[in-house]
Amino acid sequence: MKRFLLLCAIAAIPVTMMAQPGEPQDTSWKKVLRESYPRTNDLVHTKLDVRFDYDKSYMYGKEWLTLQPHFYPTDSVLLDAKGMDIKELSLVKGTAKSTLKYSYDGKQLNVKLDKLYKAGEKYTLYIDYTSKPNELEAEGSAAITDAKGLYFINPKGEDKDKPTQIWTQGETEANSAWMVTIDKPNQKTTEEISMTVPSKYVTLSNGLLLSQKKNSDGTRTDYWKMDLPHAPYLFFMGVGDFVITKDSYKGKEVSYYTEKEYAPYARKIFGNTPEMIKFFSEKLGVDYPWQKYSQIVGRDYVSGAMENTTATLHQESAYQNARQLVDGNGWEETIAHELFHQWFGDLVTAESWSNLTVNESFANYSEYLWDEYKHGKDYADAHNLEDMQGYLGSGSESKNLVRYYYADKEDMFDAVSYNKGGRILNMLRNYVGDDAFFKSLNLYLTTNKFKAGEAGLLRLAFEEVTGKDMNWFWNQWYYGSGHPKLKISYNYDLPGVSRVIIEQTQKSDKVFKLPIAVDIYGTGGAKTRYNVWVDAKIDTLSFNTGSKPELINVDADKILLAEKTDDKTEANFIAQWKYAKNYMDRREALDFFAKKNMPELAKGLKDKFAGLRIYTMQKLAASPYKADPVVLADVEELARTASHKKTKAAAITYLTKNGDAKYAPIFNAAVSDSSYSVAGAALTALATLEPANSYTLAKKYAVDAKGRLGDAVNTILVSQGTEADFEFISKTYNDAPPTQQKIAMTDKFGDYLVKLNDISKIKTGIDYIINFRKMIPEQFRSFVDPGFKKVFDKLATAKGAEIRSYVDSVFK
Repeated sequence: MKRFLLLCAIAAIPVTMMAQPGEPQDTSWKKVLRESYPRTNDLVHTKLDVRFDYDKSYMYGKEWLTLQPHFYPTDSVLLDAKGMDIKELSLVKGTAKSTLKYSYDGKQLNVKLDKLYKAGEKYTLYIDYTSKPNELEAEGSAAITDAKGLYFINPKGEDKDKPTQIWTQGETEANSAWMVTIDKPNQKTTEEISMTVPSKYVTLSNGLLLSQKKNSDGTRTDYWKMDLPHAPYLFFMGVGDFVITKDSYKGKEVSYYTEKEYAPYARKIFGNTPEMIKFFSEKLGVDYPWQKYSQIVGRDYVSGAMENTTATLHQESAYQNARQLVDGNGWEETIAHELFHQWFGDLVTAESWSNLTVNESFANYSEYLWDEYKHGKDYADAHNLEDMQGYLGSGSESKNLVRYYYADKEDMFDAVSYNKGGRILNMLRNYVGDDAFFKSLNLYLTTNKFKAGEAGLLRLAFEEVTGKDMNWFWNQWYYGSGHPKLKISYNYDLPGVSRVIIEQTQKSDKVFKLPIAVDIYGTGGAKTRYNVWVDAKIDTLSFNTGSKPELINVDADKILLAEKTDDKTEANFIAQWKYAKNYMDRREALDFFAKKNMPELAKGLKDKFAGLRIYTMQKLAASPYKADPVVLADVEELARTASHKKTKAAAITYLTKNGDAKYAPIFNAAVSDSSYSVAGAALTALATLEPANSYTLAKKYAVDAKGRLGDAVNTILVSQGTEADFEFISKTYNDAPPTQQKIAMTDKFGDYLVKLNDISKIKTGIDYIINFRKMIPEQFRSFVDPGFKKVFDKLATAKGAEIRSYVDSVFK
C-alpha cells in the first residue's frame, strides 16, 4: 500500500487525541498483545464464481473453499465473512454436498465440521452468498479511507462524467466483505475466480486470464487462475471499460489498464515498469516470481495504490497527460513502491500487522533504490530527506517500528512503518555494505518465499550473511522508538589534535549506538576517513590532525536518521560546499549561507542538481541578495534557457517577485510552454504585471490547464470569476486530490460560491465540498469540520433560508 495520506497533519494525530473533549480516553489497547493470528486451520485453495448486480450494488457469489488443519486436529473452522447473506454452507465430497451447522454474527462464520480432521487432511466447503458492501458499516483510516472491500463506482451510470467500474481493496482485512476466507496476513492460498460481467467491460484479477466465455444474456464469463499461494488481502477484482496497453518482461505480460482518454499516455506513465522489474530482480537476485504484472487505475480509489499480487491498483492521480509528464512522472516512485511489494509483501508477507515493516519499509525504500539507479544519487538523497522530514514532523517518536500494541491495525500505516522504516534500511545498507545488504535480502526472500515473514527472520538473514550479531541494531531500531538528537561541537585546544564532541540530547534516557563515518579535510581538501562508533550520552572523538583541518564532516555519508545541531564555522561550511560532495553536504552549506546572509548562497544557482538550484532560488528570494544584479542575471539566464522545466518555472517565479516589467518577454514566451509548471508560473507572472488583464489571460489558458497552470487559472478565476466560470472552477475543486492543499482550496471555493446567484450551482458546489468531507475517515472529521462549518455558515448567511436548509440537510 502506497499511503496517500488524505491529510498529512491529521494522519500525525496520536490515537490518544481522537477522543472528543470531555470524553474519556480508551487506553485498553495498551494491554492487548497484537500477536500473529492463530493458525488452527490453513487455507489451501479458493475458487470463486461471481456476478454483479449493478442496480443494487450487490455481488452474488458461489465459493469452494479448501482448508486443512494446521497441526492440531479440529472439528470446526472460524471464517471471516462481513455483512453477507449466507444462503447455503455445505461440505463437498466428490459430487455430494452435505449441509453443515454454523453460527454467524455478521462478521464471522463459526462452522461445525462433519468430523475431527487431522493435520494435512483437506476438506472443501461450499458457500452460496450475497455480498452487500454498501450496507456494511466499516471504518477506514487516514491511509485507507474506507474498508468495505468491494466498490461499485457509478454503477447505474447516473454520473455522465464518470465511468462505471468495480474494484476491490483488501488491505487490511476487507476482502472478507466479498469472499469467505480467513482474512489474516499469515494465511496463503491459491485461487480461481470466474467473473460474469457485461460483455462491453474487461476484467482484471490475480494470475492469468485462461478463458473467456460469451453468454446468451449479453454477459461474458472470464476465468482467472493464480496457481501460486498468496494472502487473502491481496486478492483483486477489477471491472470496467479499460484499454489494455501491453509490454513484456522475459516473455511475461506487463500490462496497463487505463481509461480510453489516457491510453495514449499509458506507456509514458507506466512504461518504466519492465526496466524496474529487471532492476529489482537483479538487485535482489530473485527474479520476478509471478505469472504476469498488470497495473490498473480506478476511479474514487480509497488510498494511493495497492500491491494486489500481479494486479496493482492505482488511484486517479496516476493519470498524467503529455504536458504533465514534461515536468517528470509524478507517479514514478509509487509505481516502484507497489512493484517492490511483489517481493516484500506478496512473495513474503508480514505475519501480522505488528510486523508491517517487512512489507512497507521495504516498499518505501525501493523508491530510493529506483531513484538512485534511474535519476542519480542526488535525486535519491533529496527523496530520502523528504521522507525523513515526513517522519520527524509526524509526532511519532514514541512508536516502535515493530509494534505489538496498538489501538487499531490501521494505525500501523503511518510515518514509522513507511518513512522511518525506509531510513532504517538506508542506515543498515550503509553499515553492512551493498553486497551484504542485497545478499541478506536474497536469503530472507528465498528462505521465506510463499510464507509469512517478520523482523526477527530478517535479522537472522543478515546475521547469516554478515557473520555479525545484529541484535543491537534490531533492538534499537526495530523494537525501540525515537531517534537521536545530536549536538556536535569541536575543540582544537590541544596542539595537533582535533576533537569532536557529540552529545545525545534526546529527552529519553535511551542512548543510541551509532556507527558513523567522519571525514577530515586538511589543507587543500585532502580527505581522511575515520569509521567510528558513538554510543554514549557524550562522546569525545580525538584525531591526530597535525594542523587545524579545514573541515571535519561528521556523518560524512549523511545517512543517520537524526536531528543534528552542528557547530561548524563559516569557514567550515565554505569548505564543506567546496569539498564534500553529497546532496546533504551542499544543502547544509546552503542553509548556513542563507541563515547568515552570506553571498556564497548564490553559488547554489550553479549546482549540478536541479533540486538544489530550485532550493537556492527559494532561499535567495528571502535574502538580502534577492535583487543583486549578478543574482538576477543568473536567474534570468535560467528562466530563458534551463532545460529542466521545474527549474525554469522556479526562475520565472523568482523574477515575478522582482516586479520588473523588463521580464515580460520571458513570461510571454513561457506562458505557452509545453510544461504546465512553466506556463503556470508565467501566467502568474503576467497577471502580476498586468492585474487588469489577468481575468482575460486566465480565460484564454483555461482550455488546457492542469497542474500549476490549472492552479494559476483557478486562483484568478476564483478571485475574479463569474457565474460563467462555474464549470471550470467547480471541476478543478472536485477533481483535486484529497490532500491538505484541498482544505485551503475549500475556503476560497466557498468565497466564490458566495458570489453566485444560481442556487442550483451553489448546491452543486456544496455537494462537492460534502463529497470531499466524506473522503475523510469519521474519526478525523472533528479536526476539519470547524473549517467546513465556517464555509457553510458564510454561504447560508449570504444566501438565505434555502441554502441554510440545504446545508443542514447534508452537513451533519
